[in-house]
Amino acid sequence: MKHGFIKVAAASPVIKVADADYNAGRIIECIKDAQEKGVKVLVFPELSITGCSCYDLIGHRVILEGAKEALLKIVKATSGMDMLVFVGLPVAVGARLYSCAAVVCGGELLALVPRTNVSGSHFAQPDEEETEIIIGGESIPVFTDILFENQIIPGLSVAVELGADMDAVVPPSLCHALSGATVIAQMASFPETVSSTDEAELNCRFMSRRLRCGMVMAAPGKGESSTDNVFSGLCLVAENGEILSQDERENSLAVSELDIEHLMNLRRASGEFDVEDYPHIICPWGVKEEVTQLSRSIPKHPHLPADTAKLPEYCRRMLDIQVSGLVKRMEYAGLDHCVVGISGGVDSTLAVIVSSMAVKKMGLPSQNVVACTMPCFGTSSRTKSNAIVVAEQLGCEVRVIDISKAVYQHFDDIGHAHDDYSVAYENAQARERTQVLMDIANKINGLDVGTEDLSEFVDGWCTYNGDHTSMYDVNLGLTKTQVRANVRYVADGTEDKVLKAALYDVLDCPVTPELLPIHDDQIEQKSEEAVGSYSLQDFFTHMIMIRGFSPEKTFRLAKMAYGKDFTDQELIRWLTSYCKRYFSQQFKRSCLMDGPAVEAFTVSPRTGFLIPSDAENTLFLKELEKLK
Repeated sequence: MKHGFIKVAAASPVIKVADADYNAGRIIECIKDAQEKGVKVLVFPELSITGCSCYDLIGHRVILEGAKEALLKIVKATSGMDMLVFVGLPVAVGARLYSCAAVVCGGELLALVPRTNVSGSHFAQPDEEETEIIIGGESIPVFTDILFENQIIPGLSVAVELGADMDAVVPPSLCHALSGATVIAQMASFPETVSSTDEAELNCRFMSRRLRCGMVMAAPGKGESSTDNVFSGLCLVAENGEILSQDERENSLAVSELDIEHLMNLRRASGEFDVEDYPHIICPWGVKEEVTQLSRSIPKHPHLPADTAKLPEYCRRMLDIQVSGLVKRMEYAGLDHCVVGISGGVDSTLAVIVSSMAVKKMGLPSQNVVACTMPCFGTSSRTKSNAIVVAEQLGCEVRVIDISKAVYQHFDDIGHAHDDYSVAYENAQARERTQVLMDIANKINGLDVGTEDLSEFVDGWCTYNGDHTSMYDVNLGLTKTQVRANVRYVADGTEDKVLKAALYDVLDCPVTPELLPIHDDQIEQKSEEAVGSYSLQDFFTHMIMIRGFSPEKTFRLAKMAYGKDFTDQELIRWLTSYCKRYFSQQFKRSCLMDGPAVEAFTVSPRTGFLIPSDAENTLFLKELEKLK
C-alpha cells in the first residue's frame, strides 16, 4: 500500500448452482488465497453465493436463508483480515427482493449495495434513501451509493457496480467516480459468447480511461447452469485504459496492483472529479499500511508501446506528426528550403529525414534540403562520414563548412585562450553553428530546422542560443528513446543498403556534442557520462514529471525496471543529477521555439509542463538523501 499501490483481485471460483453452503466454502478458499498474495480488494461475481443462474429459485425462502447463513460464514472467515471483499447474494427486504453486493472487511459486514438496473429480472428497484436490515443480529445499511474509503491510502475509495448496471446509458460507475471512487468493483453476471471477452475488455479499458480509475471485474464461472448459456469466469483488472491482469478459466483469479497516486494525479489535472451532484455515504475501512509487493510490469521505455508489434505504427504516426508540423510551418511562412545542421548523431539524423520527407510531401526536389556539416575541434571522421552519407542518400544538398577559423577569430575577439577548454570554448562552437544555419536559411528562403529533442531540453544538455535555438524544432516533442525508435524504423524499412548501414551506425554511436578536442579520431566526449543514460532519464521524466511521483517512488520503480543494469547507488546518483538539472535548466525551456508534441507531455513554454526558472529543488533532493 506504500507509494499509493493497492493489490486487487477478481475471483470466479467454480460453484454449484443454488448450493450456498458449498459456494461459501469455495469463496472462503479464494479469500484465504488472496490474503496470502497480499490482496486488499477482492471482487466476486454478482450472486456468487447462490449462482446467477438460479432462475425462479432465486427468491425461494430456502435459497434466501441459505444465502444469508453462507454470508455469515464468509464474514466470520475474514476476521482479522485487512481486506475489502465483495460477494453477491439475493436479499429480501420486506416484500422486496434485491440482488446485492455484500461488502465485508475484517470479520464485519459493512453494507449491502443493491443493483439498480432491474429490468427483466426477478429483482425490485431499490429505494433512493438508505434503509437497514438485520443480519446476524447487526443492523446493516442497504443503499446504492456508498463509497468505501480506505483510512490509510489517500484517495483509495471503492464503489461497486452490479450486473446489468454496467450496461446502463448512465452507469452507476460514472456517478461513483465523479463522487470520488477511484476503484470500481464490477460484479458481472453476463454469460460467455464468442464476443463477450472482447466486449468486456473494451468496456473496462474505455471506462477506466474515461473515469481515470481502476476496474476490478469478475464474471460468473463454469459452475453456473448450462441450461441456456455457459459462463467463462472472465476476470479483469484495468487501470486508466490498460488491462493489467486477465484470467478466464476454471477458478479464475486476476491479480494486480492499482496505482491510486497516479489516478489521483490524473484527476487533479482534469479538475472534474469530487463533485457534489451525486451524494454518497462514506464507509471507512483499512487499519494499517503495508509495502505492496508489485507484480505488474514496469516498462523500461514508457514512452514507447509495450507491445513491440505496435511499434512500427507508433513510429509512423510520430513521423507523420513531425512532417505535418514542418510542412504547415513552411507553407505558412512561404519557404521552400530546409536547412539542417547534421552531426552524425541520432537527433540531427532524424531531423534531416523528416525534412526530406517534408519537401517530398510539398512536391519540392530533395535538393531543397540543405544539410550542413560543420566540423570543428571535436568532430570525428565517423560522425562526419555518417552525416554526409545519410544526407547524400536522401538526395539532400550537402555543404561542408569548417567553422574552426571563425571560432578561433571569435576567441581572439573576446580574449579567450585557444587552449582554455572551459564552457565558453564549447558554447562558442554551438553558437557559431546556429549563426551559420540561420544565415544560410535567410539567404535561400529556407527554415532552420532544429534537432534538439525533449530529453535534452529536460536536462538542459544544449547551448543556450546555440543548438538550443532554431526556427522550428521537429524533435521538440520526442524523447531520446522515441528519436532512436524513429531512426531505427526508417533504417529497418529502407531498401537503400548504403543508407541502412549508415543509419545503423548512427544508432551505434554514443551520444556526443563533439565540442572538446579529440585524439586519434576517437569519440571522447560522451553525453551520457555527464548526464546519465537517456533511457533512464526518459524513465525519470515519465515518473516524476508526467505521473507526478516522488523521487522515492521513482527510485523504487527504477529498481524494478533497471535493477539489472544499474546499482542502487548509480540509480540514486543519476536521479539526483536529474532533479538538479531539471530545475536549474528551466530557463532554457522557458523560451523554446515552436515544435510539434507527439504525446500528451511537452516542455513547450506555451502548452507544456512549466515550472519557474528559479524554483528550488530542495524538497526533491532532501527525499533523495534519505535513500543513500
